[in-house]
Amino acid sequence: MLHDLSLAQSNAFELARTLMVPVTLFQVDGAYGVMPSDELDDADVVLVHEYDPHEFSTAR
Repeated sequence: MLHDLSLAQSNAFELARTLMVPVTLFQVDGAYGVMPSDELDDADVVLVHEYDPHEFSTAR
């Protein structure tokens, strides 16, 4: 879990591009986490953003 939002966003973007699957950035208990979107299910977390590697044409 990460406590820095900008670091979590960067990791989420890179993970989506590496795995080539959508990943979700979420917050729980004041920390941020990233996991493939299809594995998140109905967890009790705050969704921050979903990164879909097929929506981006270039890396940051």
